Amino acid sequence: MNEALSFFFMTWIDPKLLFLTAAGTFAGIYIGAIPGLSVTMAVSILISFTFKWDVNDALALISGIFLGGVYGGSRSAILLNIPGAPSAIATGLDGYPLAKRGEAGAAIGLTTVMSVFGGFIGILALAVAAPTVSSLALMFAPRDYLMLAIWGILLVGSLSGGSLAKGIFAGAFGVLIGSVGLDPMTAEPRFTFGNLQLTSGISYVAAMIGFFGVAEVLAQLHELKLKAVKQNVSKILPSWALMRKYLPLATRTSAIGVVVGALPGAGGDIAALMAYDHAKRTVKNPSRPFGEGAYEGLVAPESANNAAVGGAYIPMMTLGIPGDAVTAVIIGAMYIHGLKPGPLLMIETPHLFWFQVGALTLANFFLLIFGLTGIKMFAKIVETPKPILLPLILVLSAVGAYAISNNPVDVYWMLGFGVVGYFLKMYGFQVGPVILGMILGPLMDKSYRQAMISAEGHIGQFAGEFFTSPLSAIILAALTFTIVSQTAWWQRLRGRVGADRPSN
Repeated sequence: MNEALSFFFMTWIDPKLLFLTAAGTFAGIYIGAIPGLSVTMAVSILISFTFKWDVNDALALISGIFLGGVYGGSRSAILLNIPGAPSAIATGLDGYPLAKRGEAGAAIGLTTVMSVFGGFIGILALAVAAPTVSSLALMFAPRDYLMLAIWGILLVGSLSGGSLAKGIFAGAFGVLIGSVGLDPMTAEPRFTFGNLQLTSGISYVAAMIGFFGVAEVLAQLHELKLKAVKQNVSKILPSWALMRKYLPLATRTSAIGVVVGALPGAGGDIAALMAYDHAKRTVKNPSRPFGEGAYEGLVAPESANNAAVGGAYIPMMTLGIPGDAVTAVIIGAMYIHGLKPGPLLMIETPHLFWFQVGALTLANFFLLIFGLTGIKMFAKIVETPKPILLPLILVLSAVGAYAISNNPVDVYWMLGFGVVGYFLKMYGFQVGPVILGMILGPLMDKSYRQAMISAEGHIGQFAGEFFTSPLSAIILAALTFTIVSQTAWWQRLRGRVGADRPSN
């Protein structure tokens, strides 16, 4: 036990490791806040610089960038309605309306505290329940991932302004865009129409910048004469009473984040979406209606996506299976440094596990410090006059799209999706489900193929396995309830039941 504690506090007492963790967290926050500069990209670039570093130095820096980057995406989502990362899409639904009300400071302060809380829950799960959660993740068969992906797309009803049909349409449109490129199983071109540029697919980051950034710029052109809202940043740190009020919700959504984060290929974006949906279903009296600046709409996704960081480390450290794209890159870094992620890691180098837990814990403390600073400067962005701000957003969006792969084609895609997103907004469609469809579509495609192969192509056997497996049956029941609960029939039934209840 004493040996484990000494490795846990190694990053805390070594000045070099302390500095690297702090620098990584600070850089992660501001990289994550820039649309187009993803955490995965930052970690990938970073690894090329750490080939000759000591393994502890590299892991300390990576831990800080990972945690900081996941949180950083919420800044641009709240201030500009441009999520810095897919996991911040749900945050913008209520964060941006709060900024339009002049409460950007309070919104960022609340997201910071709840992100840190979720981060600690994820790290605690990594330290205490790693083998148990890993075993749960291993129980998921391809058919379960298929339903998880479909479930995620169906949850867009929570993001589509109450219209299930519009939400499903937007999600299906995203799946269609995500299908462009080479077939993952046969390498045959799909929807490329003979164009070589399309064989590599369409970047969801370019689409995200277009749908959120460019579309928002076009929509704001209708409001050029409106004066910018003065932001109240006098009180950033939320009160104890407010934090106590939302602690039960944050605990539940953090648990969702841990479990979803531990599922290979799921990640913080699905965790944030499910947490937002959970909050919308369970919170009876939100501070404001969801989508109009509800604090609950910030607490749920931000606690979940940061808890998913610890969850993603669980299968990586114990099984050698990445929980998301970033941990897949980290596994590569570990192999470069001569480590073997998985069961052998826990046997041959058990000290590294506690070193990683300690580095993540320290990074989470730095996240609280850096997350609550610089907010006044960030809030000035929203107060900039629109004739200056909108062209600046357009230029930054173009830079972010180009930075994905230094390809001007991504900029053209960004502009095209921006125009499409503008018309979708004008006709009452939400653009968030489109991006989620692009992200979840490949997972759904691959899982369906794998499930059919395991059923040897028999439709009856494929369908029957959804009922013979207890885990599959539970997910199927939840998926079915999601569909039913968003129908007008269910809403009328709930209203009738509520009306029949005797009043106190």
